[in-house]
Amino acid sequence: MKESNRELPVLYLVIPCYNEEEIIVESAATIKEKINRLISSGAIAKNSKILFVNDGSKDKTFELLSDLAKKDPINIVVSLVGNSGHQNALWAGIMTASKADIIITIDADLQQDIEALDEFINCYKNGSEVVYGIRNNRDSDSPFKKFTALAYYKFMHLMGSKIMENHADYRLISRKVIDALMQYNESNLFLRGLIPSLGFPSDIVHFETKERTGGTTKYTLSKMFRLATDGITSFTIRPLRIISVLGFITMFFSMIFSILCFIEWAQGKNVKGYTTTILILLFLDGIILLSLGVIGEYLGKIYLETKNRPKYIIDSVIYKETDNED
Repeated sequence: MKESNRELPVLYLVIPCYNEEEIIVESAATIKEKINRLISSGAIAKNSKILFVNDGSKDKTFELLSDLAKKDPINIVVSLVGNSGHQNALWAGIMTASKADIIITIDADLQQDIEALDEFINCYKNGSEVVYGIRNNRDSDSPFKKFTALAYYKFMHLMGSKIMENHADYRLISRKVIDALMQYNESNLFLRGLIPSLGFPSDIVHFETKERTGGTTKYTLSKMFRLATDGITSFTIRPLRIISVLGFITMFFSMIFSILCFIEWAQGKNVKGYTTTILILLFLDGIILLSLGVIGEYLGKIYLETKNRPKYIIDSVIYKETDNED
């Protein structure tokens, strides 16, 4: 295995893209300008690259990216067959960037401040194998988004996940981390929880979130819910244990209620509690259905794992060859 260069690392900036035609050309120019500044300052090696992952875009994103890659060797485009999802697109980019000493993942809309790259690289040179980008605040979010984000992190921590609060997928990982990730073959990917669980030396860089210059966010409420579900079922069986506790508590109170009913029957009293009985039945039915749903999620994940299907399929890789390519 090739040793990483701590002082002059080869950086691959991995950027997943899905329907980003409105902003991708502007973002690519901004990123290239930043990479060139880092190269000029001696922070990274001159053969560092920008790797775009086209995640089955339905607009002109792929065509625009292809033109950029064919014109400039700094750009590489990996195009996936169909929409594999944000986490799988990130994974495809990480696995493709085999020449990198370090990889930094960032969103295509550049709401995550790209000027923080200097701090990321400095943390790596000081010994960190993972550097997490943490938002300073959520002022740019709507009240609903703030509430759901807060609830999301609190719930994830309650369920035992090691996810970093206010961290999306803006992070640096070293070659050691890349090599470790290559040993994981699970279908149910959740990088926000997987990478902290590896236990490598890490650091944090805070950054300001910028306004999106065009287009709309691709993380809908349903996708966020699916991501949260994947995060829970990937790293903890705590929900199953909660079901067991609920079952025990329900059984305990059911036994008490049954004894009270038997005593009243033995005393010849009329049991009137029709409304109470209905409410209890509805409550128990709700617990049963919720429990079956949680168990079903875990069974579904086991089913997908046993299939061992590929997480993504690469349709094409586009880049401009140069004479000094390794």
